Amino acid sequence: MVYSSITVPLLLLSLKFSVFIISLQIQTSAASNFIALPLKVQTFSQNSLSPNKLIFQHNVTLTVSLTVGTPPQKVTMVLDTGSELSWLHCKKLPNLNFIFNPHLSSSYTPTPCTSPICTTQTRDFINPASCDANKLCHVIVSYADSSTMEGNLATETFSIGASVQSKLVFGCMDTETSLGDEDSKTTGLMGMDLGTLSFANQLKLPKFSYCISGQDSTGVLVLGDDPGLGSSLHYTPLIKKTTPLPYFNRVAYTVQLEGIKVGEKLLPLSKSVFLPDHSGAGQTMIDSGTQFTFLLGSVYTALKNEFALQTKNMLKPLGDPKFVFQGTMDLCFRIPVGSGLPVLPAVTLVFNGAEMKVAGEKLLYKVSDVAKGNDWVYCFTFGNSDLLGIQAFLIGHHHQQNLWMEYDLVNSRIGFADTNCNLVRQRLGLVS
Repeated sequence: MVYSSITVPLLLLSLKFSVFIISLQIQTSAASNFIALPLKVQTFSQNSLSPNKLIFQHNVTLTVSLTVGTPPQKVTMVLDTGSELSWLHCKKLPNLNFIFNPHLSSSYTPTPCTSPICTTQTRDFINPASCDANKLCHVIVSYADSSTMEGNLATETFSIGASVQSKLVFGCMDTETSLGDEDSKTTGLMGMDLGTLSFANQLKLPKFSYCISGQDSTGVLVLGDDPGLGSSLHYTPLIKKTTPLPYFNRVAYTVQLEGIKVGEKLLPLSKSVFLPDHSGAGQTMIDSGTQFTFLLGSVYTALKNEFALQTKNMLKPLGDPKFVFQGTMDLCFRIPVGSGLPVLPAVTLVFNGAEMKVAGEKLLYKVSDVAKGNDWVYCFTFGNSDLLGIQAFLIGHHHQQNLWMEYDLVNSRIGFADTNCNLVRQRLGLVS
């Protein structure tokens, strides 16, 4: 869930027609310096949503089960590599089933607005922290669907697994607008970007990794050192800028996209179109909180045209120019009900030092509950970020499925490799 540094910066959240819930049962490896977490994927239908409407939702991608406070209260938090501030719902609202009650915890400590945590460590927040009537540090999180969360910064004891306890800063949110149904399934959000107050930073993790499986399957999240799976990884360095720029998110996981291939053909684009300009527009971010991958308009058009050309004898175009899936994806096809997808040319994202191949079912997304006669509607899983309202490239979690994704914070790089999440789980000794 990456925010957009446009005129009025807002958080960019998951774009989803189906919601993927990944529940985590935390297990600690006693012999290694990491915690391995099995993930179970569930799908929640959203029949009320229009598939051709742009939907911004702070709903669930990966949820982590842990306990907070003294005595411990069980919470579930959305794991999001595109957010800094972690927060918990701290007020009971209609249809909200999960909350954290700070009044029941002896270890809960609100942050005064004079604290350095409030005055200096919130410098990367989009909305500046302020002082409320009780002289506590007040924060507001704004989302792209115009909803907001607000409350106070505080510190509390977070217990991850049986042996890991940390006193961490988070937002205790007691005021929300436009609360969606998916919020009732989670207590809050765990920010894992490069910001000062992210969980990854506060926990001083050397690295963390995950493997996201497809729908109705299982995956893995690992906090800590390499569990012996890194030998096959290809790395691309993180790009960091110290100078503030209006369109550059300095705490995002930014890498350098250098080109795109369809099949074996490299799109005839100058490498300069992938470079951030003087304002920071055009950075490439890898984000677990965004579903699909979004490209700047000129690059998206080139990819769309080449993919359509190479598949013209394999796929039947939808033939409805008014249909734009989620407002950004206008390359859609008809697939006869009951038939599978043909063998399609892969799309390869070429980074500095590594390549990410998008192939098979990851190329097309079935639009649920939408059919044209005897055909299902499938749309190309790349979108136009210009229509999204951001000036950046975003690599979403849909294209990270069955990849081992490693965020190496010590060496400032991201590594990935094709894998099978079920085999990884078996290797780590995790049960279903």
